[in-house]
Amino acid sequence: MPKIGNIILPDFPLLLAPMEDVSDPPFRRLCKLHGADLMYSEFISSEGLIRDAVKSKMKLDIFDYERPVGIQIFGGDEEAMEMSSRIVDAVQPDLVDINFGCPVKKVVCKGAGAGVLKDVDLMVRLTKAVIKGTNLPVTVKTRLGWDENSINIDEVAERLQDIGVAALTVHARTRAQMYKGHSDWTHIARVKNNPRITMPIFGNGDIDSPEKALEYKNKFGLDGMMIGRAAIGYPWIFNEIKHYFQTGEHLAQPTMHDRVEAARNHLTWSMDWKGERVGIVEMRRHYTNYFKGISNFKEHRLKLVTLETAETLFQALNEIEEVYSNYQFA
Repeated sequence: MPKIGNIILPDFPLLLAPMEDVSDPPFRRLCKLHGADLMYSEFISSEGLIRDAVKSKMKLDIFDYERPVGIQIFGGDEEAMEMSSRIVDAVQPDLVDINFGCPVKKVVCKGAGAGVLKDVDLMVRLTKAVIKGTNLPVTVKTRLGWDENSINIDEVAERLQDIGVAALTVHARTRAQMYKGHSDWTHIARVKNNPRITMPIFGNGDIDSPEKALEYKNKFGLDGMMIGRAAIGYPWIFNEIKHYFQTGEHLAQPTMHDRVEAARNHLTWSMDWKGERVGIVEMRRHYTNYFKGISNFKEHRLKLVTLETAETLFQALNEIEEVYSNYQFA
């Protein structure tokens, strides 16, 4: 069983990826309820934490029911990374994760996220600064390299382990690929098979079904896998994969009642955490995913993204459950 510091994870754990504007406490709570073994906050700017930015500080909120949970930070300045890791340390998550994988231009242009893949020496210095600032285990999430001509994950893994990184998650794409094209897990398997590597190695990228999860588990021999986009609007994927691993059979698809209940809980927890108005508005991006592929749903979707009170939204969700009570999912 993989171990990160004092955190003992189950055999072949399923991790929820840190996703900006998605992986907040309400969403994490749903994923935990449906089988996620380890979760991370949305990524947090080290500069924002030091400036005491309200949005950044709010992302530090963690709750006992979601443990083990890590807080992920990013940045390109050593001093800021050390200071922000001290702030994170005071909140006492189970680990601190560093984002060296975000491909978004505004992050990369600041010499952070995947931008650091062009300068492994800087990556090492930034990681050392975080390790210096915390007593918690430090993990890293990154990509294969900047582009296909500069895949350097082998060097990155060895050097990060040498300075004390406790686990590594690799998104099996380069920065140049962004989220397009196919992920190539053979590079991650090579890292895992390196006799020098003893820390847990987790794979990320394109896991969207129990079949693919089992195929990749057997084919690449990693310590676990991280699931991101496939969990948006579908937190059931974690337990579906675990059931398939154990039995080779599929769990029944979530019913309309299950989907409405998940959306209702997500909305309730969002309002509890963010306040009613912000919770309602920020929940709008999620409804399409909960009710994806349902025929003749346009009128209901329009209501969900325009209604402005909790009472009317709960009425709309109840109406959806009633109208589609016998809906058969393909």
